[in-house]
Amino acid sequence: MVLQEILTVAMFVVVCIFLMGGFPVAFTLAGTGLIFAGVGWMFGVFDFSLFGALPSRIFGGAMTNELLIAVPLFVFMGVMLERSKVAEELLDTMGRLFGSLRGGLGISVSIVGALLAASTGIVGATVVTMGLLSLPTMLRRKYDPELACGSIAAAGTLGQIIPPSIILVLLGDQISNAYVDARRSVGDFSPEPVSVGDLFAGALLPGLSLVGLYIVYQIIVAWLKPESSPAIPKEELDDGTPLLGRVIHALIPPLVLIIAVLGSILAGVATPTEAAAVGSVGALLLAALRLQEDKPIPIYLAGLSLVVMLVLANTMDLRVYRQEIPTGDMAGIVVAGICSLILAWGVIISLKRVIPNDILRDVVRSTLEVSAMVFVILIGASVFSLVFRGLGGDDIVHEFLTNMPGGIVGAIIIVMLVMFVLGFFLDFIEITFVVVPIVAPVLLKFDISPVWLGIMMAMNLQTSFLTPPFGFALFYLRGVAPPEVKTTQIYKGVIPFVIIQLIGLGILAAFPKHATWLPDLVFG
Repeated sequence: MVLQEILTVAMFVVVCIFLMGGFPVAFTLAGTGLIFAGVGWMFGVFDFSLFGALPSRIFGGAMTNELLIAVPLFVFMGVMLERSKVAEELLDTMGRLFGSLRGGLGISVSIVGALLAASTGIVGATVVTMGLLSLPTMLRRKYDPELACGSIAAAGTLGQIIPPSIILVLLGDQISNAYVDARRSVGDFSPEPVSVGDLFAGALLPGLSLVGLYIVYQIIVAWLKPESSPAIPKEELDDGTPLLGRVIHALIPPLVLIIAVLGSILAGVATPTEAAAVGSVGALLLAALRLQEDKPIPIYLAGLSLVVMLVLANTMDLRVYRQEIPTGDMAGIVVAGICSLILAWGVIISLKRVIPNDILRDVVRSTLEVSAMVFVILIGASVFSLVFRGLGGDDIVHEFLTNMPGGIVGAIIIVMLVMFVLGFFLDFIEITFVVVPIVAPVLLKFDISPVWLGIMMAMNLQTSFLTPPFGFALFYLRGVAPPEVKTTQIYKGVIPFVIIQLIGLGILAAFPKHATWLPDLVFG
């Protein structure tokens, strides 16, 4: 037993060292697992027959998992929207709307970051876009470089907590499996299922609260240090075009897409995977509309047809192969068929607009790269998790956490602290696939909400994008920031926002209803 404990701890330490050294994540996880499986077999503490369960874990748990199809679809949606210049128009419009206020540009960055988070969810694309467009403007307007960099980097990470978020999809799958295992271990063989929709609903209020905290901080800084975020003279903001028209033109299309995706999930009209498919098609239509706004009718009709089909599919029985079809259902089938033709027409026109600009090729390539990375890491994590459990690692973790001073509160504090520290060195996907399957089943044996725990983990992992030395938002911003902006200024600028995120995490820990109230209201 002592040897198993030593191998288990050594296995976790070794994988962290290699990951920090920059080795490929998937191969590090799988390779470390195989090496320690061999060592454990040599000492008679590991049974190689456990690898017989690996194919079912990979194909049954990942490759045939309908939920994970949402990952490439949401990635496609986000990258397509980033290429369609939606962010540029939003930043320009919000800058004109709030620019006359002290700290107005920082406020506009936070609001646009929230809108992009709810429509794209891609942190890298959001940070790069806002860094290219907003940072030079803020510096030219004499904004403090640290405040400007911190505002942009923090707003870019909102895509991790505001749905639809890739991390919520991945966490939803991990939390759901862990919750089932945990409840079965305590004799509950019919637990209430946990869905990604629950996490989406649960993350909405904490995510918006975090945006509010960002804005409050920027207002306080502007009040205490007016020179750090000066207002723009109103005469410089007036270019002769009606501001209301600009706001409507910039906000309506992404808001419609956000409502179509999130609204369909929260209303129970579509599953997250179905909503992701709707979002992907909607992003393609929106990109085509932005490229050629003088011929909008086919795009508008296609978008309307998409909404009608989504409603019909969930309110009527559209099966054709039936002996008797009621008149109402027959009318729905006819309308759905017509809408399908209109949608196909709109998609063909959209493809004709995006293909010549090489937009579709870039989007598909980015989607393929991100999706392949996620699923290869998932396979490597399956090997690592299998060996870890085979060496008795889950029992060791259970004993360690249950014996913590303070009971479940102490255990959660330790888990959150470990995840926060690992976020300094590891990516959120690595932490999700390595740490969550180990600790979540233990924590969920206690009487706590799996939705609350999932949102706590998501908000904690969000900080990993801002914490040096390997915060990816810092790298993205450094890559597009002007030469006069020093790296130390970027690092100093994000510190207050990391503290704000930890305050938000503390509020969520003190008031679990903040994450569970909306899912309970929507899904019962």
